[in-house]
Formats: sequence, C-alpha cells, structure tokens
Amino acid sequence: MSDAVNNGGQFVRTIPAGDTHERLVCVDCGFVHYENPKVVVGVVCSWEDRILLCRRAIEPRKGFWTLPAGYLELYETASDGAQREAWEEARAQLDIDALLAVYSIPRISQVQLIYRARLRSPAVSPGPESADVRLFSWDDIPWQQLAFPSVRWALQHHREVAGQASFAARGNPPGELGDH
Repeated sequence: MSDAVNNGGQFVRTIPAGDTHERLVCVDCGFVHYENPKVVVGVVCSWEDRILLCRRAIEPRKGFWTLPAGYLELYETASDGAQREAWEEARAQLDIDALLAVYSIPRISQVQLIYRARLRSPAVSPGPESADVRLFSWDDIPWQQLAFPSVRWALQHHREVAGQASFAARGNPPGELGDH
C-alpha cells in the first residue's frame, strides 16, 4: 500500500459496517482502502485485410503474439489509453471507430476494453515492450502462439463484425473466463 494511502495508519482486513466484503480498513480513522480490478485497454487494428499483432518482449508470455494492449493509466480515457498502447508497443497511429468487446478475467482481477481501429498507415515498428510487430492476414495469424485467450476472442469478434458500422460490444464467449 502506498504511503499516500497509508499515511502511517495500520490497516486490517475486516468487513466494514454496511458492507458485505472484507476490505482494508484503517484501525485509527476507519478509512476504507478499496482494492479494485485493473482495467486493460487495447485494440484490434487493421490495415486493409490484415491485423496488427505484437510479439511480446516482456513477461508474462514473452515471445508470444498479442494485440497492442496494456493497463489504463490514471486520468486517461479508455480510448486514449488504447491509442497510447498501440503507439508504445507498435509505433502505430490509428483511428478508433468502436468498442469491440468488454472481457472479464476474474482470475487475475482484470476488465479488458478492446476497441476496433484502423491504422492510418501500415508503417509500424516494435516499441520497447515488443520484439516484433507484423500485419497478418487471417490465415497467417499464429493461432497457437497467441499470448492470451482474450486475444483469440477479440480476433474472432473482430471478424464477426467486419463491415458492420454499428454493433453491440461483445463479451466473454460462453463458458470462457480466461482462466487457461
């Protein structure tokens, strides 16, 4: 816990009055420190009929392919965060047109917001967290080397809504919690 939150107080796990979950509560002043899921933002970027993927240069899943995605920063909109991640990981400039999916990954306390976007240019290159970046045709996507289940879900959902100007954002496929 950061000093800004702690301020020297001692915290214990307890159920605060009127609550139903154990929380970290300051024994001195009763302040409740809520622990909430992390928000991940990312994009399925396309250039013509090809999809941008990044080979991870960092753990977890170093060497596997993923979408440009990462944690949302404080004071950042979700779409701005997705654009930032695409720049940081693939030096990609893009235009977001829709929220593609919202995935819940409770095993690791994540909520993932994945957008659909079009690259402004096919000129992409690895950023510091990527060992390689490429534009793949559908048949050339390295399906067995995808880093996370949600990458596969997002690619499938992107294909489902191809050519549609508007659609409902997708969610976890039935029975999938991203736990493998």
